[in-house]
Amino acid sequence: MTYDRYQKARYKGVYPVVPTIFRDDGSLDLDGQRRCVDFMIDAGSDGLSLLANFSEQFSLSDEERKILTEAILKHVAGRVPVIVTTSHYSTDICIQRNRHARDFGAVMVMVLPPYHGATIRCDEARIHEYFSRLSDASDIPIMIQDAPISGTPLSARALANMAREIEHARYFKIESAGVASKLRALIELGGDAIEGPWDGEESITLLPDLDAGATGAMTGGGYPDGIKAIFDAHLSGDREKAVSLYQQWLPLINYENRQTGIQTSKILMKAGGIIGSDYARHPFSMAIPAIRDGLIEAARRLDPLVLRWSA
Repeated sequence: MTYDRYQKARYKGVYPVVPTIFRDDGSLDLDGQRRCVDFMIDAGSDGLSLLANFSEQFSLSDEERKILTEAILKHVAGRVPVIVTTSHYSTDICIQRNRHARDFGAVMVMVLPPYHGATIRCDEARIHEYFSRLSDASDIPIMIQDAPISGTPLSARALANMAREIEHARYFKIESAGVASKLRALIELGGDAIEGPWDGEESITLLPDLDAGATGAMTGGGYPDGIKAIFDAHLSGDREKAVSLYQQWLPLINYENRQTGIQTSKILMKAGGIIGSDYARHPFSMAIPAIRDGLIEAARRLDPLVLRWSA
């Protein structure tokens, strides 16, 4: 990564996604949620990310979103910075969500380009206008999430134009194919307007993305200590150590990215006694026992804090 860009960025480092903790009956477990957050902070997270897709935000009611935003931000109490995902197709509703998150202490919001279902999309001009209106109504940074889930391809040039022309559009989470190449193009085209080039997708491409200049990583929430070790080694200039650590943690990262997905952090937190249930709301498919066992075995080889924090 570019050390100068890292130093200048207001927000940087490892910001894992906080999973939404449910009881076995699917209701919110706020006590478990608080323990989850405490563990993630103790595991060395530089900040936290709420209500992302890996938080199952798509299975939450609007009221539940408010409850979680307020409860978690109150519990964090400024210990680390918090980013809240506020994506919505409606510009006005997204503005309302942004204000709510800011009012309760979020330092940044993350937003996908507007889309609905498989076919309702906006062109780049309308997307630019969408983020411009969000920025005009905001006084905190906006992270634009460039991810396949929206089905909305955004060119590096379009993203760089938004960074240069929209006041609060300074952070970009790139998860599309060829992340490292796109990060390099974005940084080259946007220059100093790109305050925070980040990667995501459970850190499956973390090493090449750090080489490309990523200054932040939005990862899964089960083992921030492992991701943080890779990130910090690279930041210190010890790339060989970063490569070695990446190779050690990659089997577990691969499990999360390709096998257990959204349930990963909750499976690990339940195995470690942090939470009581790893339930994911129906109709989401629960991981089968053999896959759960494989995940936990992969984790035990690395001795992550998640398996011993509550001991």
